[in-house]
Amino acid sequence: MENQRRLAMGVEYDGTLYHGWQYQPHAASIQECLNAAISVVADEATTCIGSGRTDTGVHAVGQVVHFETRAERSPRSWLLGINSNLPDDINVNWVKGVDAEFHARYSAIKRAYRYTILNRPVRSALARNRAWWVRQPLDESAMAVSVECLLGLHDFSSFRAAGCQSHSPLRDMIRIDVMRKRDWIFVDCEANAFLHHMVRNILGSLVEIGRGERPVEWLQTLLAARDRKLAGITAPAAGLVLTQIQYPVYFGLDDMISSVL
Repeated sequence: MENQRRLAMGVEYDGTLYHGWQYQPHAASIQECLNAAISVVADEATTCIGSGRTDTGVHAVGQVVHFETRAERSPRSWLLGINSNLPDDINVNWVKGVDAEFHARYSAIKRAYRYTILNRPVRSALARNRAWWVRQPLDESAMAVSVECLLGLHDFSSFRAAGCQSHSPLRDMIRIDVMRKRDWIFVDCEANAFLHHMVRNILGSLVEIGRGERPVEWLQTLLAARDRKLAGITAPAAGLVLTQIQYPVYFGLDDMISSVL
């Protein structure tokens, strides 16, 4: 459309009170709140597109979105104006003009998530919406060894939600690390893309290994089986955070995007 400008934004949010990223007519969503806030500042109806659809209860510190508008505002004006029209649990961290070829979802080349487990006998009042509380002792060393088989290009059907709409179950897992800091276990995953519930389904099986209920080799067995029915539960959404989206260098977003975790 004539005189349209495309802008990219970095967004963080606490997903506890929302039914995921994607707009739904009868439920609160992150996208709906952003659309409303952007439209106020643009003084025209505006729809933003996200890099990915986080589920109900999932959080983000590195979500990237883009939108188009005829409005002329400085990046600072967009930033302050949009944030002043957002609820406290959604925040825009940066705004930058991008080429018309940029697409928040389809231009992305890598995505990263962190999953957090609180591993101690008692629950946490503060982390109840930010971590999966597992009271039984977990062997993080066994968990770290078991995930090595997931690196590289694989068919992740065993860790794919039944309702996943992706045409292919193939994903390239670039990095997956397990580390403990006192009572906290963090699992960082980076891939070209993820299937629906893929990280949470991996975590559900990984915790069984950490408890000693399954052998270290079990993830390899599940991966080869390509059968979701054989794998563990879907881990709670509260522990999952979208941490970073990476784009080709020529879009000029490297200075704006950095993983906070």
